[in-house]
Amino acid sequence: MRRKKHTIYPVISVPVLIILYLYTAVTVFIVLMLSYLKWKSAVFAVMGFWAKSIFPIMGKRLRIKGKDNFDRNRKYILLANHASMFDIMAIMAFFPHVSWFGHERLLKVPLFGRMLLMTDYIPMTMANIRNTRRMVEQLVDKSNARTIAIFPEGTRTLNGKINPFYRGFIYLLRASETDILPVTLNGFFRLKPKNRSYINFGAKLEVIIHEPIPGKQLVDMEDKKIIDQVKSVIESASGGS
Repeated sequence: MRRKKHTIYPVISVPVLIILYLYTAVTVFIVLMLSYLKWKSAVFAVMGFWAKSIFPIMGKRLRIKGKDNFDRNRKYILLANHASMFDIMAIMAFFPHVSWFGHERLLKVPLFGRMLLMTDYIPMTMANIRNTRRMVEQLVDKSNARTIAIFPEGTRTLNGKINPFYRGFIYLLRASETDILPVTLNGFFRLKPKNRSYINFGAKLEVIIHEPIPGKQLVDMEDKKIIDQVKSVIESASGGS
């Protein structure tokens, strides 16, 4: 029976992905109109609704634990493990008012790239002294207004295990002393990893929001110790991506 389900998943995935794409296209159009009217709060409200509703459309329930561990009115550096194209939606489902920092190539994804721009997305460009300084300045500027969300692995895992973390978020931490909000995403590698074309509708999805780590507690530590502490918190609740 299980094998039969797995063989039908690629077939079901085609119409579901088409529906998701069309739904996203409509949402982008609405967001563009709201942006033109300069209704920023409405933009984030629509995007939050879009992110939450993506999962029921797939017939999936998104379980979110630890909502009491963060204050929506405070600003954080949100760090999460990265396994699937649906990770961003999972985070926006509980925290839509975030600016994202990630690869520049995501802006080239049709519709989705336009959606990211609406969140004041900060693209990570080729590293050199000038670019690094400019990115940090942009990040600090955005962090004064809202939470910055970063996938410290840099890219999606290819085997379900959490990859080593890059130091990018530490530049922002040292410049702003903003508290770190660690988040663990479970089940998303099984749902739709980078190296598989179809959706596994049997995946159980879970978001675990940990208690924030005070930025002032971390800022004087060595880079490796900061990475080890944050990564250990995220890994502590990982049931396999």
